[in-house]
Amino acid sequence: MPMNVLLVDGLNLIRRVHAALDRDETGLDKTRLLDACESSIRKLLSRQKPSHAMGVVDSDLSSWRHQEFPEYKANRKPMPDSLARALPAIIERFGQVGVQTFQEDGFEADDVIAAIATRIVDSGGRVTIASTDTSFCQLLSERLKVYDHFSERYLDLRYVRKKLDVTPEQLPTLFALTGNPSVNVPGVRSIGVRTAAKLIHDFGDLDTILDAAEEMKGHIGTKLRSGREDARRAYRLLSLKRDIEVGLNLKDFRLSQAG
Repeated sequence: MPMNVLLVDGLNLIRRVHAALDRDETGLDKTRLLDACESSIRKLLSRQKPSHAMGVVDSDLSSWRHQEFPEYKANRKPMPDSLARALPAIIERFGQVGVQTFQEDGFEADDVIAAIATRIVDSGGRVTIASTDTSFCQLLSERLKVYDHFSERYLDLRYVRKKLDVTPEQLPTLFALTGNPSVNVPGVRSIGVRTAAKLIHDFGDLDTILDAAEEMKGHIGTKLRSGREDARRAYRLLSLKRDIEVGLNLKDFRLSQAG
């Protein structure tokens, strides 16, 4: 029977639970936070019924994205001190219900999840990534799903087409053109999702679009020519790395009572 693996974007889940409980940012009882995070994990396990499960969190070390682009995520609020102090206890709670947490030095959780998921899918297994982060949709396939635990919906092919009007494989090109303000990565100035999707439909991949821009008339051509280096950098930064070496044995993450 093929593996059915649940990969939890750890801080995505934890920070959303914390934000929902502490809307007025006045502080939060630690026990209440621990119970809420555990409840979310248990609900995920009940819904997905995986054979294996793991949480993945960012490394404490600077990532390659920060090294290439120091302004990466510079607009993000730091983790509240109370949450940072509670994080080890939350991770311990996850472990108590069978979800061990993993990190790879120097890499963000997104890349680690992408690499693990790719390895599993290539081996014939199935993966569900639990996250609200649309960037994971570039990994979508018949064997890989992205599940928004808080909205209780799958960010599937239909979602991508309706929201962004492209295929999952075209998302890195779309992100390259539009950038991603949530992580402070600029794309081509004043190119929005609708224009980016039309360029993709008309020309295809990023290289072809930028080549076509050399002869493109009007303000879109001007924007593309002036923003070509920003677009190439955004493509690198916003594409998930699937080929990094991740030092783990999936057998260690098998649930004792899968399903």
